[in-house]
Amino acid sequence: MDGSGEAGATDSGVTRRYERLGFGAECEASGVRFRLWAPSACTVDLMLEGSTAPPIAMRPAGDGWFEVITGAAGAGSLYRYRIDGGLVIPDPASRFQPRDAHGPSEVVNGGAFAWTDTTWRGRPWTDAVLYELHVGAFSPEGTYAGAAALLPRLAALGVTAIELMPVADFPGRANWGYDGVLPFAPDSRYGRPEDLKALIMTAHGLGLMVLLDVVYNHFGPDGNYLGCYAPAFFTSRHHTPWGDAINFDAPGSAQVRAYFEANVRYWLNEYHLDGLRFDAVHAIVDDSPQSILTSIAQTVEPLRSAGRHIHLILENENNEARHLGQGGFTAQWNDDIHHILHVLLTGETEGYYADYAQDTMRLLGRCLTEGFAYQGEFSPYRQGPRGEPSTALGAGAFVSFLQNHDQVGNRAFGERITALASPEAVRAATAVLLLAPSPPLLFMGQEFGCSRPFLFFCDFEADLGRAVTEGRRREFARFRQFADEAQRAGIPDPNSEETFLSSRLDWRETEGAVGVAWLAFHQGLLQARARHLAGRLAQGPVRSQGFELFGGRGIAAAWRFADGSLLHLRANLGPTPVKVGYRIAKEARASAVLLHATKSAPTPADEALEPWEVRWELWSAACGPQANGA
Repeated sequence: MDGSGEAGATDSGVTRRYERLGFGAECEASGVRFRLWAPSACTVDLMLEGSTAPPIAMRPAGDGWFEVITGAAGAGSLYRYRIDGGLVIPDPASRFQPRDAHGPSEVVNGGAFAWTDTTWRGRPWTDAVLYELHVGAFSPEGTYAGAAALLPRLAALGVTAIELMPVADFPGRANWGYDGVLPFAPDSRYGRPEDLKALIMTAHGLGLMVLLDVVYNHFGPDGNYLGCYAPAFFTSRHHTPWGDAINFDAPGSAQVRAYFEANVRYWLNEYHLDGLRFDAVHAIVDDSPQSILTSIAQTVEPLRSAGRHIHLILENENNEARHLGQGGFTAQWNDDIHHILHVLLTGETEGYYADYAQDTMRLLGRCLTEGFAYQGEFSPYRQGPRGEPSTALGAGAFVSFLQNHDQVGNRAFGERITALASPEAVRAATAVLLLAPSPPLLFMGQEFGCSRPFLFFCDFEADLGRAVTEGRRREFARFRQFADEAQRAGIPDPNSEETFLSSRLDWRETEGAVGVAWLAFHQGLLQARARHLAGRLAQGPVRSQGFELFGGRGIAAAWRFADGSLLHLRANLGPTPVKVGYRIAKEARASAVLLHATKSAPTPADEALEPWEVRWELWSAACGPQANGA
């Protein structure tokens, strides 16, 4: 094992992976090396839990670093650092926190885990069908092991990748994960690090990629001690919704950038993940000549060059197309297409949905064929221009979805789309997304029409807990439904255990008539995608042939694959019949394969599509390439 990532497979077909960080607690032949960056500290002591010996003084190593190597510690030892003889803290590079965020850190020998997925190099992005899940709310057990036991269901459904919401250690019994404070430590509520590795290895054995959501724009409000001994970790030059920004561009930023770049390598190497999803990068403020995002992409390039399929996904409200493709990032969550479909299905136009209330179908066509709906145009909601041109990027750069944790959980009552729109409307939108060339994403439970909400939940104590609850309710005061304080008081308390438990999936729903029908619907669409589209997507770029609008809610769109075949969509995403023609004129009707139709009876081109009717066809290369009127 070379200590910098992946070790070679042994004769027994086992691989051991250990990413050396250069800081934190790392096992060596002579004991454990402890290393901490504490530039404002005069002294740092290592405190070993359960030891009767006095604390061990760590020697200054220059540039604010303190370190010590001791044979008194080994894998499994619990430890903390003491700053200037007073404040006692966990390791900011802790690999495990068995007693939660404020407790002692545990020395973990990451190389001890025996990986048997020695030949796994990932899957190409053209295969991607993503499934987002929260480990604590996905299974009855709420653990890594519980999630692993359910993975065969996802593989049978047609999912090819799971995307885990953040697992970095957070305080309390439950959290979405975006309040994590120790980015290298998988949260102990879900199990031990070995359990997470076993989950990933199980997924790989089923042909499933595993991506992890990481948060590099802030630390949570409880359990982050960095500002006490490394104030240069933050900067007042930039302000974020969480206060002073993480310092990526001011003095001291070199160590901060190295910390997060190491975190990327750690998850991809030691945990053999297939990719990362970067939360809200629009909230990362960085005026460096080379942004931290560019540095992260460069950090990953050697893994890609070595033959691994590594996928980096952005959440970016600013629609900055420059980060995608040649920018090093694989794709971005396309909030635009969600918002458009939500407006069409529910009629809601408050908040950011106001940007999609007008010209909705044209914006949908633009998302389907060009990527972003907003590519530099004025956004009424944001009162300024939003986005960059995205047409040249190709469909693979945009992850499409009808539900995700944000769009469900950021509602006051966490309603899923099936609670807000008719089944016919939801089926139509689902059919559009699952067979369009862009990679689709399902949110856990969506596949069986889960009736349970997904609420915002956390577990903060005392004053902080009350402030979060009150702040959550104040957020909704700008909506007509919650203009009255009494109405806001009915919004579930994020800190209540019941709020968390009510968000956990009930897998018994898959056995009822409704659940069985939804499962069959999703599985049928994904089987068609795998059978007819996946291979063609892998052959080369997909060229959009544009779109046309018909009537109030009718749309036709087409895409040409590298083999010359053509994918054609005709859809009526409204409650009244609409005549919808073809985007491309066909020469040979017999060459068309019907991939999906939400209505059983055939609908000729010159007849109206029924309300919420969607028809997908795949035409052979013999079909004529001429666009209508073009």
